[in-house]
Amino acid sequence: MPKDWRSAAAVLLLMPAGAIAHGGGLNAEGCHHDRKRGGYHCHRGPAAPAPQRLAPARRLAPARADAHERDAARVYYPNCAAARAAGAAPVRRGDPGYAPHLDRDDDGIGCE
Repeated sequence: MPKDWRSAAAVLLLMPAGAIAHGGGLNAEGCHHDRKRGGYHCHRGPAAPAPQRLAPARRLAPARADAHERDAARVYYPNCAAARAAGAAPVRRGDPGYAPHLDRDDDGIGCE
C-alpha cells in the first residue's frame, strides 16, 4: 500500500495544474473558430478602440520665415558686381539675393 500511494503522488505531481482549453490560434480580437462544435467565440474582452489620429494642423497665417523667403526670392543679383554695388557682398546661403551662380566654390558664401 505505501508503494501505491507514492506512485499516485508522483503521477499527480507530473500532471499539469490547470486545464488547457485549446492550443491558441487567436486573432487580434482574441477570438477563433471552434472546430469541434462549430461556431466562433472569444476568450478576451473586446479590444480597446484604436487611438484616433489627429489631422495635421493647418497654417492660417504665413510665418516669418515665409516672408523672409519671399523677400529672398525677389532680390536677384546677376553677378557679384551688382551685389557689391548694392552693398550685399558677401552674400551667404540663406540671405536674400544668394544664388548658386554667385558662389562658384559652393562654400555657402557668394561674392567673397
